[in-house]
Order: sequence, then C-alpha cells, then structure tokens
Amino acid sequence: MAGILDATSIGPVDVAVVGFEGDAFTGEIAPALMDLVEAGTVRIIDLAFIRKSADGEASFVEMVDSDVSDAYASLTDDQFDLLNDVDLESMADGLEPATAALVIVWENSWAARLSTAVRNSGGFLIAQERVPRENVVAAIEALTAG
Repeated sequence: MAGILDATSIGPVDVAVVGFEGDAFTGEIAPALMDLVEAGTVRIIDLAFIRKSADGEASFVEMVDSDVSDAYASLTDDQFDLLNDVDLESMADGLEPATAALVIVWENSWAARLSTAVRNSGGFLIAQERVPRENVVAAIEALTAG
C-alpha cells in the first residue's frame, strides 16, 4: 500500500522549518516542492503551518483550514502526521512574534536505493553534515577571485 512507510527501504528523512515575516502563508513554495515530488527527488511525509502572533501566541494551522491548503494539499496523497503537538510547540518557541513557519518533513527518495544498499551490506552512516550556504558562497567567490 502506498500509504505505508517501509522502514527497510525508506531514504533519509529531513525536517525543514521555513520562516516567514508576518503571519500569512502563500502558495508560492508549493510548485517548487511539487517539481521535486514529481521528479522523484523527495516524498513529502508531513506538512504543518505555525503562526505566532505579535503578542507571542502560537497556533498551528491544519491543512484543511489554511488559505493555501489547495496549493499544498496536492503535494502528497499520504499524510503520515509524524509531527505532533509537542514538536510543533517546540518549533513555535523558536519563532519570533509576528512570524509564521512552514514545517516540511520529507524523505530523500533519491537516496533510498543507496541507503538500502548500504544497510544491506552491513554499512551504517557515521557522519553527515550539510555545508552552510554562506560557506559554499565564500568558497565559490574565493575560487573565482583567484
């Protein structure tokens, strides 16, 4: 069944919290995410919207209640609800007042086959780190300057 996560073959899973000034969401990110889903690069596992009012009160916006639910609802047929209220409250604590956030949980489906092969061969991940964008930009600028 397509709606079941298979722990033996799932690719690496990431969580991103994308912040926005103000408390409004638009659907502008949805087409870029859809391109990744349609290309098989990622599979969206869970989505959540968080709003923090100017007075610091946090609320969670359900997909069905959101102004942009139509734009984001098409990203996945399966919603696994891996994010719970405790997760969302913790993320909301990190938001500044009068901001909003889109929380995205995705499987890096492009890496699922490699991850499965590594596990099946007895391998395991020792370290993984994302290089911060500013470091990449600085390295590129250094290469092009010299």
